[in-house]
Amino acid sequence: MPIKLLHVGLGPIGAGIVRLAASRVGVSIVGAVDVDPAKAGRDIGEVCRLRRRLGVTVSAELAQTIKSTRPDVAVLCTGSSLKQVLPLFEAVLKQKIPIVSTTEELVYPVKAHAAIAKRIDALARRGRVAVLGTGVNPGFAMDALPIALSAACARVDSIEVDRVQDARVRRLPFQRKIGAGLSIEEFAAFVKAGTVRHVGLAESITMIADAMGWKLDRIVDEIHPKVAAEPIASGPITVEAGQVSGLVQDGIGYRKGRALITLHMEAYLGAPTPYEAVRIAGMPPIEMTIKGGIHGDVTTEAMVVNSIPLLLKAPPGLRTMRDMVLPSYWGK
Repeated sequence: MPIKLLHVGLGPIGAGIVRLAASRVGVSIVGAVDVDPAKAGRDIGEVCRLRRRLGVTVSAELAQTIKSTRPDVAVLCTGSSLKQVLPLFEAVLKQKIPIVSTTEELVYPVKAHAAIAKRIDALARRGRVAVLGTGVNPGFAMDALPIALSAACARVDSIEVDRVQDARVRRLPFQRKIGAGLSIEEFAAFVKAGTVRHVGLAESITMIADAMGWKLDRIVDEIHPKVAAEPIASGPITVEAGQVSGLVQDGIGYRKGRALITLHMEAYLGAPTPYEAVRIAGMPPIEMTIKGGIHGDVTTEAMVVNSIPLLLKAPPGLRTMRDMVLPSYWGK
């Protein structure tokens, strides 16, 4: 029988996941929920820009849609903040439906959001279903990937990961989230307010540290503007010279004053040489570079869809990429 999916949240990433899931054999999209009145009442194929209708009407009522469709898995793509999306998780888990989500803070919430993590874990165990947060970052490029590479090491002394992205290929909300088009003063104000930043570096650092068995003393997360030297445009955003084209963000995990984990991320319009790099100091030392980098939106969509069959086999409770069976592509 095909896996029946309920999609909650049809923004750019949620819609991309719908398009990818609709292309896979063994999947049936049975329901869709979004709070946007412009999407409610329309066919999900139309809303998500498929070339065909799927015969599934987008609803604004989550509980009613769950009861009428009885999905096997709910795909939640609604926000980064675990506190804000918790009511949605509670509503789905009370119906004993497993969840895979792109909520960044869910990927490894055991330290920063321990109380909410325990709540979700308890509800999932009570319903005998699994919950997973995943994506490209956090979820793969800056945590699961270096953890997997460390399996080849007899000793690991420190881990560094670089991620440099040309944000012109990313969705508009991502470009807004990294501050593209702001003045330097506006950028500083939005960073202080917490609305311009990449969410997930602290979660990735904690995941890596727990995998290595390291007890960290502190984690720092520093954000700086990338200022454009010349005008650059991407869709509706035009950045003039002297304005912010994106951000440079460093997450560092320390023990006894020494940096054990360093995650360096640059995301800005017009980055000339995107790449991903992992450097593990140890025995043997390992260095890996992915030229051109990993497309953030496409990979997040793929991580979600490729994890769905494994989610149905996972033990009940809140799962992470550390304790899941390694996902892979599956297709026609």
